[in-house]
Amino acid sequence: MNIDFSKIEETCTPNFKGGEKYYAARRYEDGLNRITKGRLVPGASIGLHTHEDSSEIMFFTGGSGYVICDGERLPVRAGVVHYCPKGHSHTLVNDSTDTDLTFDAVVPMQ
Repeated sequence: MNIDFSKIEETCTPNFKGGEKYYAARRYEDGLNRITKGRLVPGASIGLHTHEDSSEIMFFTGGSGYVICDGERLPVRAGVVHYCPKGHSHTLVNDSTDTDLTFDAVVPMQ
């Protein structure tokens, strides 16, 4: 199966999970997994949240920024993979002034 994200409408969610600015995403869900192509504009963030029922794997494809996972600040950029295990907390910040932070993410839904 292929997923063509260019055929999925991008949605913009302001202040996602209490973050700054907005989170733009194209999402595919099948009840088993949520697969997302995400984008944070410069200065945007996804607020701190805990993955109570699932984990999350984020593959960074462009830009730079940082995650804070369980209190530890970790830089991210294209080529880096961030893993937030089930039961752990993280936030994502694009601290750039001129470049979107882009990533693909997978969240198992079971």
